[in-house]
Amino acid sequence: MQQVTGGVCAPRGFSAGGIWCGIRKKNDKRDLALIVSSVPAAAAAMYTTNRVEAASIQITREHLRSGRCQAIICNSGNANACTGEAGLAAARRMAAAAAKALNLEEHLVAVASTGVIGVPLPIERVEAHITELVQNLRNDEAGHAAALEAIMTTDTRKKEVAIELMLSGVPVRIGAMAKGAGMIHPNMATMLCFITTDAAIAPSLLEVALRQAVSRSFNRVSVDGDTSTNDTVLVLANGKAGNRPIDTDGPDFQLFATALEEVCITLARMIARDGEGATKLVTCTVSGAEHEEDAAALARAVISSSLVKAAMFGADANWGRILCAMGYSGVPFDPSFVRVRFASGSGNEEILVCEGGAAIPFSEEKAKHILSQEEVQILIDLGHKASTSTDTPRDTKGGAGQRGHAATCWGCDLTYEYVKINGDYRS
Repeated sequence: MQQVTGGVCAPRGFSAGGIWCGIRKKNDKRDLALIVSSVPAAAAAMYTTNRVEAASIQITREHLRSGRCQAIICNSGNANACTGEAGLAAARRMAAAAAKALNLEEHLVAVASTGVIGVPLPIERVEAHITELVQNLRNDEAGHAAALEAIMTTDTRKKEVAIELMLSGVPVRIGAMAKGAGMIHPNMATMLCFITTDAAIAPSLLEVALRQAVSRSFNRVSVDGDTSTNDTVLVLANGKAGNRPIDTDGPDFQLFATALEEVCITLARMIARDGEGATKLVTCTVSGAEHEEDAAALARAVISSSLVKAAMFGADANWGRILCAMGYSGVPFDPSFVRVRFASGSGNEEILVCEGGAAIPFSEEKAKHILSQEEVQILIDLGHKASTSTDTPRDTKGGAGQRGHAATCWGCDLTYEYVKINGDYRS
């Protein structure tokens, strides 16, 4: 696998674009995006687990029942959530407008929205500018960039990636964009993510690959403990690469699934780093667990803890907060065998701060230096009695390590700026 440029337009047969249509009060930022495949594509999606769902999710779920999709239209500045029957009608009108402008069947259009909750969507502005949006479609990096800008809200950094891999000797590409900075918490980390690929793959296997990728990426991110009403991860596979269709589990499927997972992990890290008001990315890896799910639950509890996040902001080596968060995770473990280390993002610097679940002498100055960096790792070893090695397995994908299973979750620090951003979000 190698990285390429072009984002969602890197795979063959995809175009994208974005314009300002007036949903946002100011015209200094695009607010309406469109991603289109030249042919109907296999589609799979995952949505928020919040019982309060935005209208866009209800319509998209309905449209994707066939397993096919050809276009995604998305607005920012308005979530179209908690808007009742009028909101559902607006989401349907948005899909219908895009379908008519693209000469597609309406059920081949997915809809997404992000922004303020509880405000009616001015759908007439979308309809008035849909022709302009279609005219701005491009099949290059500029088209991707315009669409990406149009889905961003409080994001301060772009979340984008594109890779190329070989499937049975045929080059295949996967491109993606995401938005998300606040209301980020499993399941399914609050965000929008649109993924395109020119691979030929059956919809059922595409869904299997997506669920696995999301479970090891977006479901392991937390910024503030709030799960949104609008979360959507949607992948389109149009088959334009010309690879032998993937219709059974085998080497090609496993390679594709691994590549999709890498794409999602890359975006998940970007989302965590761009958490509202955040100054650093906090990565927590737990190893030595009996099951991967246990390791993930423990790591998720640590990166979700407000006290741990505040300590990371202050570069305070308060490892007791880490054990406390692990203790209420619901996962059984023996605290008397736990080791905790802090490390730099590169791993070149680290310090042991807890051994056998108890305090040990360590340099506060060195710990503060490590915790003051832009990326911080919290490395936790459950240290089972049967273990004789002192090396912590670093299987960040959640596979088996020397002493069992490991998993990594991503979060950020909690700062004064987060409160400022969300104290007057509607304005």
